[in-house]
Amino acid sequence: MTNGSMTKAELVEEVSRVSDLTKKHSEVIVDTVFKSIIDALHRGEKIELRGFGSFRLRRREPRKGRNPKTGDKVDVPPKKVPYFKPGKELKDLINRESELAPAAPAVPTIPTGTDVAGV
Repeated sequence: MTNGSMTKAELVEEVSRVSDLTKKHSEVIVDTVFKSIIDALHRGEKIELRGFGSFRLRRREPRKGRNPKTGDKVDVPPKKVPYFKPGKELKDLINRESELAPAAPAVPTIPTGTDVAGV
């Protein structure tokens, strides 16, 4: 990965490496998955991938905006935006991995003049 993000080409390479498929076959698989998600969202469907998360559309209401160059008020039309909600399992996996990273040992501090036996 470069700069902390994975590109589509790197994803294709990873699928190819893990599955022992050619890069061309892996690219077809990745493209098909993305196209299937996009097509389902376009039809207004929700995509739920158990253990990973769900994709759906959210509707943004029309609003008054401002042109940053001129300061003029403009009408912003309503629109649909894709939204991803991670699943519980994905959140747990991400948080578990960060917990497994070695952390600096905590050094307890005891205030002076405090009876530690009663704590």
